Amino acid sequence: MAAAVKPLVAGNWKMNGLRRDAVALAGALAERMRREGPPRCAVVVCPPAVMLQTVGEAIAGSGIGLGAQDCHARPSGAHTGDISAPMLADAGCSHVIVGHSERRADHDETDAMVRAKAAAAQGCGLMAIICVGETLAERDAGQALAVVRRQLDGSLPPGATAANTVIAYEPVWAIGTGRTPKSPEIAEVHAAIRAAIAGRVAGAATVPILYGGSVKAENAAEILAIAEVGGALVGGASLNAADFWTICRSCP
Repeated sequence: MAAAVKPLVAGNWKMNGLRRDAVALAGALAERMRREGPPRCAVVVCPPAVMLQTVGEAIAGSGIGLGAQDCHARPSGAHTGDISAPMLADAGCSHVIVGHSERRADHDETDAMVRAKAAAAQGCGLMAIICVGETLAERDAGQALAVVRRQLDGSLPPGATAANTVIAYEPVWAIGTGRTPKSPEIAEVHAAIRAAIAGRVAGAATVPILYGGSVKAENAAEILAIAEVGGALVGGASLNAADFWTICRSCP
């Protein structure tokens, strides 16, 4: 990476599991942290919102951070079903994912909406994990870099700094498909992201740029060794304690 920065591996549990599953998974990870010591990366888990308190209690004192999968841009109000950034901070969260491709696609979230959510999170002291990434059609059309730059331009709030911002590159076509871009393709996009945030984010050289999209125990070491890859945003593999721990231990 352009400057020394501790990698981050975040597990996005998405809409999976019941409370007993969350307790078992979080407990297994916390036990590994205590027994084996921390890996060479920061570790965060992002369970469904209804499990934040349960998971927070299970990982308390372990060194594992608690993250959420989304937040509303407003601090309070008539927004049925939504959860605000102050609520997440009050629940013990340190991180929140914003702009995930599944939110952009399934909930019609625009770059402006993502920017507002990121600003709300940062205003509450949360680390905003801002997601960007192209579809397969966009990559096949040679538009991957342009799409990612456009999303960054629209999604980064004015107050973004290395102390409150993480970027996650997740090519939409690789999420949950078992497919991953080739290493040079990942390196190219991550380098473009680093260049794009220079001048836009204070301390841009030390902002972690995560890769996400079919990250598994089997390919984590190779991906995490790529230039400018500062960690991983892990989906399905984060639901298995052994696999997720292997990914965390793969950080160089």
